[in-house]
Amino acid sequence: MKTRSGHSTKFTLLGVGVLLLLLLNIALGSVYIPLSAIFKVIAGDDSIREAWTYIILDYRIPKALAAVMTGSGLAVAGLMMQTLFKNPLAGPFVLGISSGASLGVAFFILGGSALGLTAILQVHGWGTIIAASLGSFAVLSVVIAVASRVRDAMALLIIGLMFGSLTSAVVSILAYFSPAEELQRYMFWSFGSLGDISWAALGILSLCYSIGIGLAFSITKNLNSLLLGDHYAQTLGVSLQRSRFVILISTSILAGSLTAFVGPIAFVGLAVPHLIRQWFTASNHWTLIPACILGGAVLMLLCDILAQLPGLPITLPINAITSLIGAPIVIWLLIRKKKLLF
Repeated sequence: MKTRSGHSTKFTLLGVGVLLLLLLNIALGSVYIPLSAIFKVIAGDDSIREAWTYIILDYRIPKALAAVMTGSGLAVAGLMMQTLFKNPLAGPFVLGISSGASLGVAFFILGGSALGLTAILQVHGWGTIIAASLGSFAVLSVVIAVASRVRDAMALLIIGLMFGSLTSAVVSILAYFSPAEELQRYMFWSFGSLGDISWAALGILSLCYSIGIGLAFSITKNLNSLLLGDHYAQTLGVSLQRSRFVILISTSILAGSLTAFVGPIAFVGLAVPHLIRQWFTASNHWTLIPACILGGAVLMLLCDILAQLPGLPITLPINAITSLIGAPIVIWLLIRKKKLLF
């Protein structure tokens, strides 16, 4: 009873944290907007300044919602990868999905003119998103084909890392022969950005996010069984092949779609699952998945608030902020490795 009560209190704290940081994220920025004006705009009050209404509805709310989905989606994907590979340092991008998206964007930005991709993919500013999605899908297809032939999860992990190395090598070659202007565009994309997402893009991202999270919840019982070992899971009637397939699909949809729309975001998917395990002292995925959803949202909203430097006209790269916060957490986890729940 104490454990359930403790979990309820922690879930309440995380939920309140998400709501407060969501409001703070919408309120803060280069333009000061009173909190009362935000509530009036959301309620549909036409008496608020037109500029404020535009900033809140077309920029800050989509950005805040993108932060929530990015943080929670990457956290859940990282949790599933750590459970599948039984590796505390596995993250949502170990399968090379992010590298595939980076390769697609590199071909589009760095080699688009030479390959004729710019004219084909540049559809109302969606070129980068389409290119990243195609790159992620290509790597996903290869990973699924390999997963059907490889039974060892660790071998699949190594293959995913090799795909990441291969794509990084191709990106480096493209970058070497690219002019400075195209290289700068690619670098800006690699920094990650939550502020360039429209309502139309947010709708597509929400659909992908819902499918990925739904698949994660559908496989919760199997995730719990995998913690006890593959042989024990099989004795419980768990199909390892099917479980691995669903986990790969869910992780790939979450990591691939989020990378396509907001760019590569580091450390969130690696650090949040461990922080949640440490705080909740639990291994049950019925507890961990909802907690990671809330915890990831809290961390990403906090990073976005720090990145936008309230009151100043500049915004720091979100990837730099997540790395500055996430890297010390990972170092701390490595020092406490004996206490990790694996």
